Amino acid sequence: MPPPQCPAAHGPGGVTRLYGPEAENNPMGLYERLRKEHGQVAPVLLHGDLPAWLVLGYRENLDVARTPSRFSRDSRLWREAREGRLTPTHPLAPIATWQAVCVFADGQQHERWRGAVNDSIARFDKRGIRRYVTRFSNELVDRFCASGRADLVHQFAEQLPMMAMTQLLGMPEAYGPRLVNAARDMIKGSATAVESNEYVQETLRKLVARKHVEPGADFTSWLLEHPAGLTDDEVQQHLRLVLIAAYETTANLIANTLKMVLTDVRFRASLAGGHMTLPDAVEQVLWDEPPFITILGRWATQDTELAGQQIKEGDALVLGLAAANMDTVVRPDPDIPIHGNRSHLAFSGGQHECPGQDVGRAIADTGIDALLLRLPDLTMAVEESELRYSSALMSRHLLELPAKFTPQQPAPPEAAEKPGPAAPDRVAQPVQPVATPAPPAHAPTAPGSRSWWRSLRSWLRRW
Repeated sequence: MPPPQCPAAHGPGGVTRLYGPEAENNPMGLYERLRKEHGQVAPVLLHGDLPAWLVLGYRENLDVARTPSRFSRDSRLWREAREGRLTPTHPLAPIATWQAVCVFADGQQHERWRGAVNDSIARFDKRGIRRYVTRFSNELVDRFCASGRADLVHQFAEQLPMMAMTQLLGMPEAYGPRLVNAARDMIKGSATAVESNEYVQETLRKLVARKHVEPGADFTSWLLEHPAGLTDDEVQQHLRLVLIAAYETTANLIANTLKMVLTDVRFRASLAGGHMTLPDAVEQVLWDEPPFITILGRWATQDTELAGQQIKEGDALVLGLAAANMDTVVRPDPDIPIHGNRSHLAFSGGQHECPGQDVGRAIADTGIDALLLRLPDLTMAVEESELRYSSALMSRHLLELPAKFTPQQPAPPEAAEKPGPAAPDRVAQPVQPVATPAPPAHAPTAPGSRSWWRSLRSWLRRW
C-alpha cells in the first residue's frame, strides 16, 4: 500500500482518490484517515479523477438519504455528466448513468416504480424461499462434501444467491454461472464493466419477452402484471437492479458471516452456547462489514452546506455506509457486540432503503444454517492472516475462504427436500428467521457416530 503522501493516492489539488492501491487494499483505513483530515464529509476523486464528496458520518449519511429536496437520486443533475466527462465507456457509466428505475427517481415517479417493486417482493412466500435455499445449499455441499475441503467463497457464497435469485426471477438455473461473473464485474467498475452490463441487459430482455408468453409465479411476471403498468424496458431495468444488488449484497454477507464464524472463537461459542442466534450473527456482520461499503450516490440540487463543507449544485455525494457504521457517534466501542440492533446503514436509509433486505437475510441465514448442519466440524484451512480481499468503489469481498471438515458422502437423492410452490397470491408475513447455530465445541464431531447424533438431537431439542 502506498503511504498517504504517495502521488498515486492523490489527484489534482492533493485530493484523495477513492480508487487505486490505497482505496483497494485498505478502504476502512482510508475512511478513517479522511475522517481525521476533513471531518464527517471529505472531498475525494472517483475513477478518472471525477470530483465527489464522501459522506463518512452516521448522522450525515442519514441527512443525505432522507432529504431528497437537497440531495437527489437523479444522476442527470451530476455536473460531470452534464459536461460530458461521464462518457458511455466510463467504468462508472453502468451504475451512474440515469436509467428508468426507482433508484434514480424521487417523488411520484419513485413511488410508482418503487411501489411495483415493493408489492412484487411482498408476494414472495418467505417459507418457500427458505425451502429453495435449503435445497440449493445441500446441492452445493454435495458437490464438495466428499473431499473434506472447500473454498466457501467460490463453492458456496458466490453460488447460492444467484441460484436463489434466478429461481425467484423465473430464470433458468443455467444462467447463474455467467451472471455471477458479470454481476461482480459491473460492481467493480472494471474496464469490461460496460460489456458485462450489455450481457446482463440482453439476458433480461429475453426473460421479459418469454414471460409475456409464459408467465409464472415469479418476480418478473408480477412486475409485468402490476397495476402500475410498467413498460417492458422499465421491467427489464428493475430486474437488473434487483438481480445485481441482491446478488452482490447477499454473496458478501454470506462470505463475511462464515468468515466471522470460522475465525472468531468467541463468536462461534456464542452461537453454540445459545447466547447469539444466527440472525443475530448476520446483523453483527451487517454492522462490521456491510455488503456495500459505499453507494454512488446522491447529487446536490442546490448549493448547500453539510458538516462544514460547502456543497455546490450538481456535486456528487458518495454514501459511506461502512464508515458510518463505525462512527463513534453510534458506536463508541466497536468491539462491543450489537445484538438485535438493525439501526445500521448496511442497506442505506430513507426512501431508497433496500426493499429486499429481508429476502437477503433469509437467503444468508438459511444457507449458512444448512451448511453448518451438514458440516458441523467446519474449520479454517489457512490462517486468518492469509485471507485476501478485493475492493472496489462500492464493495469489498473475500477472494477465498478455504475450509476443512470431516469428509462425508453426499445426501441420497430421496432425502433432498422438494421446494414448495412460490404461493404467488400470498402476502408474505415478516421474516421469522429459523436460526440454528453451530454445535457446541464439546460435542463429538465424527459424523456417523451414535454419540454425535445423540448430542445433535439434544442440542436441537434445546433450540
